[in-house]
Parts: sequence; C-alpha cells; structure tokens
Amino acid sequence: MNIRERIEAQEYKLMSPFASKSRESVREKEEELCNFRTAFQRDRDRIIHSKAFRRLKHKTQVYISPGDHYRMRMTHSLEVAQISRTIARGLMLNEDLTEAIALGHDVGHTPFGHSGEYALREIIGKYNHNEQSLRIVEYLERNGTGLNLTLEVKDGIVNHTGPNKPFTLEGNIVRIGDRIAYLCHDYDDGIRAGMLRPSDLPDKVVSVLGSNPSNMITVMVSDMITASEGKNQILMSDAVKEAMDELREFMFKRIYHSVDLEPDRKKAAYVIHKLYDYFMVNPGALPQEFLDREERWGLQTTVIDYIAGLTDLFAVNIFEKLFIPSKWIAARY
Repeated sequence: MNIRERIEAQEYKLMSPFASKSRESVREKEEELCNFRTAFQRDRDRIIHSKAFRRLKHKTQVYISPGDHYRMRMTHSLEVAQISRTIARGLMLNEDLTEAIALGHDVGHTPFGHSGEYALREIIGKYNHNEQSLRIVEYLERNGTGLNLTLEVKDGIVNHTGPNKPFTLEGNIVRIGDRIAYLCHDYDDGIRAGMLRPSDLPDKVVSVLGSNPSNMITVMVSDMITASEGKNQILMSDAVKEAMDELREFMFKRIYHSVDLEPDRKKAAYVIHKLYDYFMVNPGALPQEFLDREERWGLQTTVIDYIAGLTDLFAVNIFEKLFIPSKWIAARY
C-alpha cells in the first residue's frame, strides 16, 4: 500500500459518511495515479501552480489600485480556502476537495474585479466569471490542454455562484464560505478606506454577528458547523443567515454600488471596451498562443479569453501603449 492508498483508506475510516472520497473521484481523461497524493490533492496543486492563479495577485477584489494592505483576488481566494477548510474539518468532510475548489473558484475573474466582468457582459451579452473559471481549467491552462481536474472540483468551481448548487457538500461549503469571506474582508477594507465605520452597521448585524471582521467570520463559521453537523446538507441557522443577508444588502448599498467608487468603475469599463474594440479589429496584435486558438474558438471568444486573463496593471499598460502618446506616458514619471 503506497501513501496515496493509505490516505484514501483513512478517508473512509475518519471522514463523515457524507464526505466526498477521493478514490471515487472522476476525471474526464484517465491518467496514471500519483503514489503519494490523492486526486483532490493533485487538483489543488495544479491550480496553485497555474498561471491563472498567479495572475490573481494583481487582480482587483473591490478597490481598484488600492494600497498594499487591501485584498486582491489571490488573497481573497486564500481567505476563502482558510474559512472553507475550517468548516470542512469541523464537519469531517474532505478538506482537500474543499481547498481545491476554493483556490480555483475565481481564476476566471477579469481585471478590475466585477467592473471588468460587467463590461465584458455589456460587450458580448453573457459573461460570468465562474463559467470562465471552468473554461480556464478545462481548456486554456497548460497551453490549451487544460488541467484535467476532477469532476467534483470543476462542479464546485462553476457552481460557487449562480443558480445551481454543487453536488458535493464540500462545494456547498465554498459557495457560502466565499460569501462569508468577501463580506467580512470587504467590510474590513471599507473601514481601512475610510468609507465605513463599525457604527454604520445595521443593528441586527451587530447584535448577531458583531462588528469586528474576525468575530463576524467566527460567528458564521461556527454557526455553519453547528447547523450542518450530522446532516447531508450545508446549513446556517435562520438568525445568522438573516444577519448575513442584511450585511450583504448593506455592503452592496455602501460599497459595491457606492457612488464614491463609480468613477474608477467607469474608467475600468472604458479600458475593457477599448481593448476589446482594438483586438477585434487588430487580432494580429494578440500573443501567438492566442492566435493559435482562433481557429478552434473563433475571434470573439479568443479576444475575450485574452482580456479576461489580464491583470489590472497589464491591461492599463496595454491601453496606454495603444492609445496614449508615448511622450505623455514618459512625462508622468
């Protein structure tokens, strides 16, 4: 019995009967098994080592061009993984599957956060970052061959948001853990940015969750574990769920749809629109690896794939190179 087989056997002995077992996982393409890592551990590693994951360190979470202590997409993904693993461990579910889903759930996010996502949606009529995340791990990574992740991880990634729920409990943990993470750390960043004060929170939120971001996470995580223990579904108590929903409504009003952030959101959308228009007319300016994909996917999809994968700074740099006279750029420095 090798290390992987020993770990797989331990999953049946130690985990909840509702946990996803790595030995039962499914890949679209069969491949030789690893001697020391389970299928979900390999998926986690493939995501961490992917180019799409590395780019998240320079992609906006909420605040465009913030300071060093504000969250970016990578730190968000790490926080989702930490929160979700804590819940999975408390419920004796599969932590490796949970972590893989959490780390991969946002790899399809655009530059400039949801502003970039909405801009691409305006352009082509339909763009969702969760679907792009799935597209990246299935088709675009590894020079177009994809990561060949397990069905369980891919399902959790594409269904971490949207109308459909994941078929695993681990995926459902990430679906809620993602919301816990972004509400609490975006609230924390809002305080840092001077846009919020703890006293601004609705009374119901404070009475149930508190006003300290760390305590708020603790309340929601512990509630999920308590409400879901021994059950074949992931739950929250009514009181905590209602408080979280009210916090979300508050954050949308005060931060996500804030008029103070609207100028930067419009500028970001303008950059996305201009880059799209340019590359649709000048596809030869795309990198060769994207030109090689055009025959398979068509020009529009290829251009969208390229723009969606850009980091904030790289998108701005391309925009400046294409549309700003070079002497003006140099004069800034």
